[in-house]
Amino acid sequence: MKEPKLVTKCVAQINKIITIPVTIKCRIGVDEMDENKGLYDFVNQVKDGGCNTFIIHARKAWLKGLSPKDNRSIPPLNYSRVYKLKEQFPDLRIVINGGLNSIQECLVHLSYVDGVMMGREAYQNPYVLKEVDRLIFKKNKDAKTRKQLLIDYLPYLEDQQKEGVRLNLVTRHLMGLFKGLKGAGEIRRVLSKIDKYEDPVQEYKKIIRGLIE
Repeated sequence: MKEPKLVTKCVAQINKIITIPVTIKCRIGVDEMDENKGLYDFVNQVKDGGCNTFIIHARKAWLKGLSPKDNRSIPPLNYSRVYKLKEQFPDLRIVINGGLNSIQECLVHLSYVDGVMMGREAYQNPYVLKEVDRLIFKKNKDAKTRKQLLIDYLPYLEDQQKEGVRLNLVTRHLMGLFKGLKGAGEIRRVLSKIDKYEDPVQEYKKIIRGLIE
């Protein structure tokens, strides 16, 4: 964000090579940068390189004094600044990001911007997305249960086992699926050490059989 001319040149060059849309993800500002003028000037310039979609994390990035981890939570959220950006550039696609933890929150933001990006919550609690089709895309269909998702995942697990992959590298990405579920701690314990069992796939199937939602 401190070098909009360089970013604009990069976007323009990328557009010469690829056929898919180029998008930019940024914060509302960096360090002492003014959130209003700085963000406006950045977007106003970079769009001329051929970028029509901007994904805006509604926090400043403090490069001086805060770690990357702290930057994800300490700088205050300023959603209204992202809303204002959409008003300033109605022809651009503005997507909001930062601190989104529920589909209901996303629906509120969609009244002001074109899209939402859910980050850490989608990984740490993926079942939060179960209502996306019904509430956002207005599709009249039921979400799969956690048990069905585990059943669907089983062939992949078995394929990875045949290829000699450590299965805890495969099951680690399932941990968040059980957030808020009774017995989640025990399920995570089994999945985290699944390679230590004599028959890991059978242990996985036991989880499926015992899952109560």
